[in-house]
Formats: sequence, structure tokens, C-alpha cells
Amino acid sequence: MTEACTVRHANGTAADPSPRIHASAEVTASVIGQYTDIGPGWTVLESSLGDYSYLAGNDGTLIYTDVGKFCSIASHVCVNPGNHPMQRVTQHHCTYRRRRYGFAASDDEAFFQWRRQSRCRVGHDVWIGAGAKVMAGVTIETGAVVGAGAVVTRDVAPFQVVAGVPARWVRMRFAPDIADRLLRIAWWDWDRAALEQCFEHLSDVEKFLEIYG
Repeated sequence: MTEACTVRHANGTAADPSPRIHASAEVTASVIGQYTDIGPGWTVLESSLGDYSYLAGNDGTLIYTDVGKFCSIASHVCVNPGNHPMQRVTQHHCTYRRRRYGFAASDDEAFFQWRRQSRCRVGHDVWIGAGAKVMAGVTIETGAVVGAGAVVTRDVAPFQVVAGVPARWVRMRFAPDIADRLLRIAWWDWDRAALEQCFEHLSDVEKFLEIYG
């Protein structure tokens, strides 16, 4: 976890930057940023969750995945559910979770390393709707939106909105020139003081670009 430090809002109320992880969540070998939230029943394995990002609702999975800052990931989302060894005689996990079935004294670590090589990456300010699935090796770029229930099998471009099974292009959040300017500004990398200074403009794209663009 990142080191926590206490800051205060302009109204004087304390803001605790420490990650909030529900007691029923299982977080293993992962890096969790500040101002993050992980809801009940989530499984996070060998992943990273950037500052201000949250895993909402219940019972999602985040496996071998790097998530940027300010991401909104809804209930029952599954990112990187993993691949089965279709090339083997059996696809069943008895050939790699061998200890569970008493076939060997150790598991097939080479198989799990193969899975780790197909990491998913989620950029900054990405919204993934409830029940969506993001398959192994997929990259979802900054500003993108994944509709609820979508199955994402290919990379998603910055500020692109996708939906459906398999997920397909629906529209862009912004015109290309606005998207390019936001990517150049990269406000998600600003420090806390800068974010507090610009906070009132984060809800107005035109005003934000006029002042900071």
C-alpha cells in the first residue's frame, strides 16, 4: 500500500487517504493507492489499483491487472478471468492445481506464469459498468467506458464507449480535439493541492480546458 498522509478539505473536515477495504474482500500481493475503496466480496490478486479508484458493490475479481487513477469499477465486474489450457488433453485445472487433487506435491507454476504474462491494463478515469468482463491481455485506455454486461475481448481506445457481447464501439465521449487536449493535460497525475485548486472546474469540460488547456 502507498504511504498515507492526512489532508484537509477547504471546509476543514479531515480526508483520510488510507485505502478502505471491506473485511470480506481478499487482496493478495497487490499495490493499493490512496483514497481507494474495495467493496465486499472482491478478490484482488497480483494487481494494482491507482489513487482514487474504487471497486464498488459486491463480488468482483481483479486478477493480474494494473488499474490507473480515478477509475470506477462496478459490482460483479471480472477483469482477467484467466485462460484454460485448451492445448492439453484436459482443460480442467487438475493439471495445474495438482495438489488440490493429490496428483503431485506441487502445482504447475509454469502455467500460472503463463497466465501472468497476459496482464490486463486499465488507464485513468475509466468506467466499467456492472457485470462486465474484461478478458486476458486486454488494455482499456484512459477515459474509456465499458457498458454493463459487456464482454471486452479487444483493446479499447481512449475515451471510447463500448458495449455488448462482444463489446463493440458505440461512440466517443468527446470530439478528438477535446480528447487530445485532456490526454495532454493529464490532470489525473496532478498532486492533491493542484486537484483541490481545480476541483470546481472538473464538472465543466469547456471551462476546464479554457483555464488549464
